[in-house]
Amino acid sequence: MTFSNKPILLFWETTRACPLRCVHCRADAIENPLPGELSTAEGKNLIDQVAAFGKPYPVIIFTGGDPLKRDDLYELLAYTSSKGIGFAVSPAVSQFLTIEVLEKLKRSGAASISVSLDGTQKEIHDSIRQLNGTYERTISVMRQAIGIGLPVQVNTTVMKQNVTELPMMFKQLMELGIKVWEVFFLIKAGRGKGVDDLTPSECESVCNFLYDVSKCGIIVRTVEAPFIRRVAKRRERTDYWAGDELYLKMRSELDAFGYRPVAPSTIKPVGTLDGDGIMFVSYDGTVSPGGFLPLGVGNVKNGNIVDVYTKNELFMDIRERRLEGPCGTCAFKSECGGSRARAYAYSGNPLGSDSACFYMHSLKNGAKDK
Repeated sequence: MTFSNKPILLFWETTRACPLRCVHCRADAIENPLPGELSTAEGKNLIDQVAAFGKPYPVIIFTGGDPLKRDDLYELLAYTSSKGIGFAVSPAVSQFLTIEVLEKLKRSGAASISVSLDGTQKEIHDSIRQLNGTYERTISVMRQAIGIGLPVQVNTTVMKQNVTELPMMFKQLMELGIKVWEVFFLIKAGRGKGVDDLTPSECESVCNFLYDVSKCGIIVRTVEAPFIRRVAKRRERTDYWAGDELYLKMRSELDAFGYRPVAPSTIKPVGTLDGDGIMFVSYDGTVSPGGFLPLGVGNVKNGNIVDVYTKNELFMDIRERRLEGPCGTCAFKSECGGSRARAYAYSGNPLGSDSACFYMHSLKNGAKDK
């Protein structure tokens, strides 16, 4: 399944300014805005270009850095709303994200906000976010947003440092009333180059665990882990996986919490990929297939994102799955396609193979359907 005519999500990195110093930050964000940031007029032009895709319009995700660092944020949100374009906001959890700001975001028409939670222990979360007090503030923000009726999506970046936290994190999110959990699988980009990543086997364990919890009353999404669709396809056929030590530990914790399947899995065997349903615009207007795949193929200041998305060779190669190596011959390349960002981060080739894929590694041992 490809999104050949338009993306469904356009991520706009409105600024690289951010009060946090997260250890895995893709943008390597800094305290103050960088030169060349899109002006208000240029931002409105970008919104006009999104409208040019036609209805149903792609949803714009205002991200960063911290979009709250832009003085014109609410003017841009109002302009987006006036065009009938849906949007969400991904603010940094800092002293700037007050209840007054949450109420203003709700009045602006934001469909939701997303906040990051990387552990259920403040020591783990704050060490990742590099700012003491962020854990308590994040829990408070979630409660405040839910209290005023502003939907909250929780984003978690999974890495060696916090992978064993996932079961308890799921329990905490359920108790807080969070409906959507988006789990990012680390890409070694920006400051993330120095963070310890999961092995392919650990990625497979996490995917199977996420499949389990996706049947327990929460919408689960993943970023840079399209191989979870292969897992979902297999688990739909035979809802069993023997797993390894990590998976069995996480599954036993889930069972101990008393969570049981209540609905079909929210993880589908098809979905988006960088450049295939996804498009990214950086702080200076550079267009790329995704935020973790920093290959500029145009700029909104002097180009048109409709033309970039529909006609650029890299976008088309990704959508047509003109991939190389094991990803190019994989039986699951249509529904999965591998993380193009991870392929680029590890090999410099955006059409290469995804080194985190357990199936790719298991093929060497004659696996047929893992």
